[in-house]
Amino acid sequence: MSKPEVAALPLSARARTGGPVASESTCVLWLILAASLVRIGFAWSLGLGIDESYMVATGRSFRLGYFDHPPASWWMQWAGAHLFGTDAPLAVRLPFIAAFALSTWIMYRLGSAVADRRAGLWAAVALTLSPVFGLTTASWVLPDGPLDLALLGAALCLVHALPARGRAGSLWWVGTGLCAGLALFSKYTAVLTIGGAFVYLLTSPVHRRWLARPEPYVAGLLAVAVFSPVVIWNATHHWASFAFQGDRALGLRFRPLQAFVVLGGEALFVLPWIWAPMMLAFFAALRRGPADWRGWLLVCLGFPPILAFALIAVVSRDRVLFHWAAPGYLMLFPLLGAALASRVRLAAVRRWISGTAIATVAVVIVVGTQIRLDWMHPAIAAFARHDPDLAGIDWTSLRTQLKARGLLAPGTLVGVPSWSVGGKIAYALGSGVRVICLNPDARQFGFDAPAAQFAGRTLLVLAPGAGAARNLAGYFASVTPLPPATILDRGVVLGRVDLFLGRGLRPIRQD
Repeated sequence: MSKPEVAALPLSARARTGGPVASESTCVLWLILAASLVRIGFAWSLGLGIDESYMVATGRSFRLGYFDHPPASWWMQWAGAHLFGTDAPLAVRLPFIAAFALSTWIMYRLGSAVADRRAGLWAAVALTLSPVFGLTTASWVLPDGPLDLALLGAALCLVHALPARGRAGSLWWVGTGLCAGLALFSKYTAVLTIGGAFVYLLTSPVHRRWLARPEPYVAGLLAVAVFSPVVIWNATHHWASFAFQGDRALGLRFRPLQAFVVLGGEALFVLPWIWAPMMLAFFAALRRGPADWRGWLLVCLGFPPILAFALIAVVSRDRVLFHWAAPGYLMLFPLLGAALASRVRLAAVRRWISGTAIATVAVVIVVGTQIRLDWMHPAIAAFARHDPDLAGIDWTSLRTQLKARGLLAPGTLVGVPSWSVGGKIAYALGSGVRVICLNPDARQFGFDAPAAQFAGRTLLVLAPGAGAARNLAGYFASVTPLPPATILDRGVVLGRVDLFLGRGLRPIRQD
């Protein structure tokens, strides 16, 4: 059978045309090893970002739940910190690097199951080269790492469960339910992809029969059981996390063009030259419809997050972040892998792959060395109002300066203006310092150290940014200004932090 004939077949037929098992699987293992080494270097070179610092600082205490998201990512960084005895960036990021290594292997297996082993290989390659997956999700302390791993596991189990019979089918359904539960235990938006599985069952003539059998419902109950700690935490904390995330999807503004802004941003995050052929593969599978059940399954799993966040952007008063729909694109990589496998001998496709790989590694090297060596500082200082390195370094110079000035005595309470700044400061000052967020939107800080519990107390307030200290002074009966501290990187001042002692903290209502 010639390769053009193979490419013309639906995914289910192409699954029988793969080459030797060892060649593709060995390539994927080498890909995982090489990419993991690059990610380890990347993770070592960068300090924790704003969200990462916040998660590590608020996750130093092991809890059943947390305000922003379900606890999987908090637990993973906690495990890394305790395993290595430090919450240094590389230590807390290593569990996420390991998780994405496993995700890459499962992507290969998923692509092999829905098409052939060559499709699985190229799906894994494309996943690795896409920045929103292969760099940030793969190495940063974010909920997306465990989410993607669990969703891929659920998709792979489902692909095997649907055509199976007897005990084997039941076991695959159990795996589907457990992985779906772990996805929900990572991020609430997993419900969109899980909902896509039920859309598939409703629209598939071949597999609609499963709706009359107990296995899908047992899988659903297992998913709920795995997710139940999140429900328990919310029930005992005034449904705070559910309310927070639900409120982000609501709004009073109608902005129809925002759907295109969000789709464009998602394309940028995936990489436009990966996103465009992926969309072509998606629409090709959409045209084939349920007749090609494997391709149709991926369509049903992939479209709900993409469509949902485009529609939410139209009506929500809040900004939709471009990576929120990433799980939808995650499900489409096997379709892209099949398209690449049928065209990989073309010189243009090979240049496309090698060029993307070179560009990705170059970006990692430039960003990593800039954060570590600051070799572009003169150019950045000439054009940027604020040094972007501030978000990529740890503010540990604050701890050194405050200790030298005797301002971090045991029992010191530190006030911060926001949860985002609070994360950077709390991580830098270490676990022995209680940080209180002086803001109605305190996120997890509002549960760990509610400002109302410290009414009347004296706080050392750290306020980066112009006017921040002046805005916070009203929360106290009296204030005593102190000389500012600085955020240093290799002796270079990147930022100034105003300090004052605030006496008699007034009550602050926090959501």
